[in-house]
Amino acid sequence: MSELNWKTILSYADKGNPEPERRVEKTEAEWKALLSDEAFHVTRKHGTERPFSGEHCHSFGPGRYACVCCDTLLFDAAEKFESGTGWPSFTRPATENAIRYKVDRSFGMVRVETLCNTCDAHLGHVFPDGPKPTGLRYCMNSVALKKLKETTPSAE
Repeated sequence: MSELNWKTILSYADKGNPEPERRVEKTEAEWKALLSDEAFHVTRKHGTERPFSGEHCHSFGPGRYACVCCDTLLFDAAEKFESGTGWPSFTRPATENAIRYKVDRSFGMVRVETLCNTCDAHLGHVFPDGPKPTGLRYCMNSVALKKLKETTPSAE
């Protein structure tokens, strides 16, 4: 993966995003049946969970995080850091085409919204105030992520 930076993110948001590996599309009723009320509100209605309330906010063990809607791998815990914001924060996505970027002008601000590039789930926002080397802070809603169960190879 090439090194993502703020300039690249803004270019994606303005001129178009990388193509996803696959697409997952469902009706609103199908999403509602699949997700918890809070996950539906956040991912499909572009909501935000309360800060410091999510199960992944203070968890820093190894692992990988996928989209709660479609299971697309989004982040590796090795890229997670304590941002002090109340939401899980990462320095980069697992792959360059895992995330779709969109300019968000809601609430009188201009931000860059992050969505799952596979199913368009609202994940959170990305900001240019993260640690090196990327300088990025992917500020995610915990309820939009699920930590994948890691399997260990069986001894033969």
